[in-house]
Amino acid sequence: MKIIKVTSLPLKEVITDIANEFGVDYDSNCDEYSLKLPSHIGEGSIRGINFDNGLGILQYDCTFIENMEIQFVIDEVHPLKFLYCTEGELLHRFGGGQISHTIEKYKKAIVASDNNNGHILHFKAGMHVVVNSLEVVRKKFAKKMACDLKVLNKPLKDLFSDVIASKEFYYDGIYSLQMADSFAEMKAFDEGHFLRRLYLEGKAYHLLTRQIVDYQDDMKDENQRSALKMTDVRQIQEAASILRNELATGQIIKSLSKRVGLNPNKLQKGFQYFYDATVNQYLQNIRLEHAKKLLLNTDKSMSQIVEAIGLSSNSYFSKIFREKYGYKPSQFRSKYLSSLSDPNFVG
Repeated sequence: MKIIKVTSLPLKEVITDIANEFGVDYDSNCDEYSLKLPSHIGEGSIRGINFDNGLGILQYDCTFIENMEIQFVIDEVHPLKFLYCTEGELLHRFGGGQISHTIEKYKKAIVASDNNNGHILHFKAGMHVVVNSLEVVRKKFAKKMACDLKVLNKPLKDLFSDVIASKEFYYDGIYSLQMADSFAEMKAFDEGHFLRRLYLEGKAYHLLTRQIVDYQDDMKDENQRSALKMTDVRQIQEAASILRNELATGQIIKSLSKRVGLNPNKLQKGFQYFYDATVNQYLQNIRLEHAKKLLLNTDKSMSQIVEAIGLSSNSYFSKIFREKYGYKPSQFRSKYLSSLSDPNFVG
């Protein structure tokens, strides 16, 4: 296993230390510092950028040839870290500690060492790891944001206010879909360095805000949580599949959420996120799409179509069909059949 030690702060010096350990140069543009791993170490990059108010982002996109430990050991209070793993997995332990925490894909962790103890990050050989580390220098951040910190719940307020690092703190969980979107957008953004700095600074505050909201949501009872996690995707897709396959029976939201193991609040939020519709709106949309196919491709009567899509009222079906397509169902079918006899019609 290869071990390198980082004995500097802030992030500019962090990148400098790592570059020296690897024997490579680093690049600097608009206060963003980056290095590429040399071939005898692995492949990928490490980037760091500091902003005002004590915020910064350190990004690892690495595949190491051998097991790699990066030990942050400077004898100072270390930044509060918000770690987000989007590929592979990372092992974290506190300086002087023996317990390692595994932060795998889709997981987030809030880590704060006590006193002047640091952090050790362990990367497994041959594993592609992508980690975004939002770094907060609490002494600077708390001074600038003193008023805003008052509204936080007690654990977070105490954490941000602990500028002398009197207590160790560790918390992990699954990050939200909104965070996943932010990471993808950060990776894709390729404008010039000045715009990139502004963009990443905005994203840093967005991630911190999202993290606080998600943490407070995590503290609620399971049935009261609303933040969508990456691990909720499967249940949302399963619910959509049930609706598509069971049009004739329909589904009450409460029973549907029970079947897929997701509370109704999250289920509704998931459908809004993926399909831009409530569960009932999604069901109505796919019912009408199926009704349209039956109108065009079968000779079923209106009553038979209404029954096939799980409705009980012909008049209600006619009403919602017209609202969506601009014609009553019978008019829609007649118009299509007429178009087939039109010699200028191209089917």
